Amino acid sequence: MSETVSFRHATAADVPAIVAMLADDPLGARREGDPHDERYLAAFARIDADPHDELIVAERDGEVVGTMQLTYLAGLSRLGAERCQIEAVRVAASARGRGLGRGMIQWAVDRARARGCAMVQLTSDKSRTDAHRFYGSLGFAASHEGFKLSLS
Repeated sequence: MSETVSFRHATAADVPAIVAMLADDPLGARREGDPHDERYLAAFARIDADPHDELIVAERDGEVVGTMQLTYLAGLSRLGAERCQIEAVRVAASARGRGLGRGMIQWAVDRARARGCAMVQLTSDKSRTDAHRFYGSLGFAASHEGFKLSLS
């Protein structure tokens, strides 16, 4: 990541840019809606109020160029260890191919380690084969088979 990028907690003003990044691929384009829809702001308020959730943005020259959500999960397994779940990792089209995604994941791993998490985990849609190679190059192992049940 040769350019100067800073990481910070997202604000409500960042929500439209975040939603635009979520929608900027074939899967997201089918799932996302108007970035100004009040449901996004309601979801942001819930995330922002929860000390176990962090919505993070990567910023370069005042522009939001990346986002990810970190959720800290308590559990009894592994002697009660906390896990960090990384979700919704996106890099703006204008910033791709410059190492930002790698920098974002390293930042998240360092943050989880500093918090005392025993593990960092993430999921990636089966169709995202490039993302799977990317996460593998960062040391993540495809260790589980995931299942989802849509309720809407």
